[in-house]
Amino acid sequence: MMDLELLNDTICAIATPVGEAGIGLIRLSGPEALGIVRKIFRYKDPELPPRSHTLRYGWIVDPVSGELVDEVLLSYMSGPRTYTREDVVEINCHSGYAVLDRVLGLVMAAGARLAQPGEFTRRAFLSGRIDLSQAEAVIEMIRSRSEQGLLLANRHLRGDFKQLVEDWLEILAQAQSHLEALIDFSEDLADEAGQEPSLYESLLENVVERVARPLRTARNRFEEGRVLRDGLTFVLVGKPNVGKSSMLNGFLGKDRAIVTAAPGTTRDVIEDSFLLGGVQVRLLDTAGIRGEPDEIESRGIEMTIRSLSQADVALWLIDHSRPLSAEDHRVYEAIGDKRCVVILNKSDLPPAFTAQTVQERFPGLGPAISLSVKNPSDIDQLKGRLAEAFISKPVDNCGSQIVPNIRQKECLDRAMDSLLKAEELLRSNAYGELISFEIESARKQLEAILGRSHDVELLDRIFLQFCVGK
Repeated sequence: MMDLELLNDTICAIATPVGEAGIGLIRLSGPEALGIVRKIFRYKDPELPPRSHTLRYGWIVDPVSGELVDEVLLSYMSGPRTYTREDVVEINCHSGYAVLDRVLGLVMAAGARLAQPGEFTRRAFLSGRIDLSQAEAVIEMIRSRSEQGLLLANRHLRGDFKQLVEDWLEILAQAQSHLEALIDFSEDLADEAGQEPSLYESLLENVVERVARPLRTARNRFEEGRVLRDGLTFVLVGKPNVGKSSMLNGFLGKDRAIVTAAPGTTRDVIEDSFLLGGVQVRLLDTAGIRGEPDEIESRGIEMTIRSLSQADVALWLIDHSRPLSAEDHRVYEAIGDKRCVVILNKSDLPPAFTAQTVQERFPGLGPAISLSVKNPSDIDQLKGRLAEAFISKPVDNCGSQIVPNIRQKECLDRAMDSLLKAEELLRSNAYGELISFEIESARKQLEAILGRSHDVELLDRIFLQFCVGK
């Protein structure tokens, strides 16, 4: 747990990946940021005073030995017009482990403290520059693996979700104030027929139509948003020697897995990834499922079953040139209720059964796709069909909409429960105190999305996901 007293310190960290590169950046934030850097930075033109939001050229110097450590550019930004709303200094030096470590050591020796994970963004949140939903968008942006996921993170970072939640909070606050007035002045309104039912009808329209309905819509987009943020996992399954490894290579456009005519070549799970419709897809090639496997194959099949349980979609390959067998039934049973696409491979050979036969033998599956993994155009067509089936809907639904993350969805779930209770109470003309209690409960959940009630443990869980320099 972070000691909040440490927030008055001046902190520092390496803000770029360590390694051979053109530029490495060390960031400082806090009241003594400029004073600390002045101890180790020699201006090329010392007569010019430092100006905020400008770059100055010079050298980092070891103040003890006088040794020149690196030639750098120094950027100084005075608060509150900074990321943290504190004074911020960034040292743009050459990248590489030795130079970054040396400069960071000098900064710390001059009085700065090494930042904790996510402490820069935490300070931005605590200073009011961003709310908690925007802070979470920062980590989503850093982790984004696709253009669509990046667009979602950008919408949250610019405050779209924050504005929507604030609008809901304002509507609920007005509804609650009307209820409180009704409670406080109930005796004065007792002789005015129809006052309470009329107010309740107005509250129903505001609470249900203007808050509960759009809130439910946002909450229901979580699964589509998960696909765009985290991508999809496809697992290739089937009995041995049906073309799973060849399909893996076809999807990736490279020889990732060994392909031979001998069955059971794949004994382990082979994993790689590719982009499909702008979304990251994790692709798993698994051991073939068959009866009486040897010991190594048995362990591979166990891993296949585990991979199936973790996957979003099973791509079930069936050899169209050989009759269906008991091994195909074993695969069918292993897939269970997992979303599945049936692929009839080896269409370049004479078929041993019809697609209708597959429908009859394995009920509950969608139409089978016939192709040859040896044909690149067939692979391209399959990619198109998979994108249409599993990615187009999330992209269309989330194209310009707000999509919560898992923590935000849980808050929306609890807020929705309270609003449904409030709606039921309003329709039954219940006591205003009961309705106000449920509306207040919904407000607290919405405020938790923005981080207005500081739960230190929650903040620790969120910001510890960040790297040290962010």
